[in-house]
Amino acid sequence: MKDIRFYSTNNPGERVDFQTALLAGMASRYGLYMIDRKDIPSIPLERIDLQKGKTYAEIAHEVLEPFLGREIPPDTLKKLLDDAYDAEKIPTIVQRVTGKTYIMWLTRGPTYSFKDYAARFFGRMLNFFLGEKGLRRVVIVATSGDTGGAVADALLGLSNIDNIVFYPKGSISEGQRRQMTTLGNNVHAFEVNGDFDVCQALAKNILGDRDFAVKLFDDPERFTSANSISVGRLLPQAVYPFYAYSQIETDGRPFIASIPSGNFGNMMGTVIARQMGLPVEKIICGVNENREFPEFLSCGTYTVRPSVKSPSSAMIVSHPSNLARLIDFYGGHMFDERDNTTGNVVKPGVIDRMPDLEAMRRDICSFGISNAAHFATMRAVYDRYGIILDPHGAVGWATLEQYLEGKHDRPAVIYETADPGKFPDDVRAAINITPELPPGMKKQAGLPERIYSVEALPEHTSGGLALSTGQISEAKTKVRQIYAR
Repeated sequence: MKDIRFYSTNNPGERVDFQTALLAGMASRYGLYMIDRKDIPSIPLERIDLQKGKTYAEIAHEVLEPFLGREIPPDTLKKLLDDAYDAEKIPTIVQRVTGKTYIMWLTRGPTYSFKDYAARFFGRMLNFFLGEKGLRRVVIVATSGDTGGAVADALLGLSNIDNIVFYPKGSISEGQRRQMTTLGNNVHAFEVNGDFDVCQALAKNILGDRDFAVKLFDDPERFTSANSISVGRLLPQAVYPFYAYSQIETDGRPFIASIPSGNFGNMMGTVIARQMGLPVEKIICGVNENREFPEFLSCGTYTVRPSVKSPSSAMIVSHPSNLARLIDFYGGHMFDERDNTTGNVVKPGVIDRMPDLEAMRRDICSFGISNAAHFATMRAVYDRYGIILDPHGAVGWATLEQYLEGKHDRPAVIYETADPGKFPDDVRAAINITPELPPGMKKQAGLPERIYSVEALPEHTSGGLALSTGQISEAKTKVRQIYAR
């Protein structure tokens, strides 16, 4: 078994084990922890083919054990996985729709989003390591929709963890908000003026401010991350493409993975799975009207613009964090230029070493779907197959149809990432039917909310909204108030 080491995308000289990377959250110099592609463990195709008929937890063990086996005892790892992926709590359904096209419903977990898969194991891993060391952590999360609720639910009540989640005011559904604001206990939800990029910048600022952690807790390491910037959330996202492959008929051919993409953790997990040996013909990265990535693939120039609102609200991301990992994987380097004094981002998405674009284009293609096409796709799929998609799944379907030119004659899996009941207004607008609210969300609809509001306004720049010093100050004041009690 390899001795796996993780490095900072902004400081390749930093080499740490998984436990260190997990507890730190953000790597040095505001980088992301990454593993060299040549060090990614491989699984022979014969073993992958033997996964057919196995449970999700069993497949997760085969995929993750090569990364974690040196640091988590075998019995403990099995227990963590069995608990995280109990089929009664988080069943995974792969449904054939037409021809050789399948939908993988990653929507049956506690918060009805694919984010449950990574969040549940992340929480259990983190709590295990903290317990072993007698430590505590405050997990900082920025969310564009589903991440916050999934992480909050996964961390709720864990003995060694507190959770602070930042979400953009007015940009998520009421149901998504209530999945964070009604939990109480060790979960603290902050509503922030601005978009997801502002929330993400605020999370990164606090994660990188060791002086603030020392003043508040006398512990420079107290803050960590559970966004897909955390390697503890990234690795589990490599599991479900393996599970998808175990459930479909491929006739010996590699399959196409069509992935609705926001912060790119989901796509990056599939890139890792492919590198491990999973036979993936093409990874389709579907985005909404925030088309920075498909334009980069096409012309090689990356330009961050103001984010554009979309029915696929969890994908309203103009500058995905995990793009830095993807570019690193293909030999390039991307970083956010920062103010030397404040640490604030002054120019996001700077590429000072280009990746191998030709290799990237061979493995990945990307399409942007218009807001109108979201609704048209939802209507078409419902009319043809009687299946209700949410707006994010509609992006996955539309991009696959575009890639296949309407012919469903090659093995393909669309990742459906959220229960349609989380987006009743959009579904009703598309098909004139109101989807049923998932049972857990029905319960939360009547519960009181606890919200910490960051009222300060963001800055307006040529690249869109940006985190302001006033927002940083207000958020940190309210964090101090929570832990001064």
